[in-house]
Amino acid sequence: MAHTDNHRRAAGNAWSALLRVHAQLVPRIDADLRKSTGLPLAWYDVLLELDGIPPLRMTDLGERVVLSRTRVSRLVTELETAGLVTREANPDDGRSAFVAITAAGSTRLREAAPRYHAGIEERFAGKLEPDELQALTRTLSKILGPTDIS
Repeated sequence: MAHTDNHRRAAGNAWSALLRVHAQLVPRIDADLRKSTGLPLAWYDVLLELDGIPPLRMTDLGERVVLSRTRVSRLVTELETAGLVTREANPDDGRSAFVAITAAGSTRLREAAPRYHAGIEERFAGKLEPDELQALTRTLSKILGPTDIS
């Protein structure tokens, strides 16, 4: 399918808007969360992915939070030092490890959740109508695939 100049321009504009929204909102939500709960957004994201599930392999955690292996390893070390996660060697593969949330990590996640959700509402969802949020989810699902958006 050949794309017209209008399509290319619209695609560029949509991509640019997506990047700008991400670049503006993530640091603001992170700052709100840090200020009110002391929990960085990256920590919250890791704890959220680990909450209520069996321990994850580090590589699987990295895919879920979309961070580099080095960054995930550093975050897990920080979270482990804070007592919010545990890391155990994989008995079947000495090169990998499993990560699990601790009771303290679940508590911190629950305590921070209202501020996290309030930040999303204040800075993102509150600016859109319910039908716009649904349309945005459908649109992004076309790119990511429906199983990647819950």
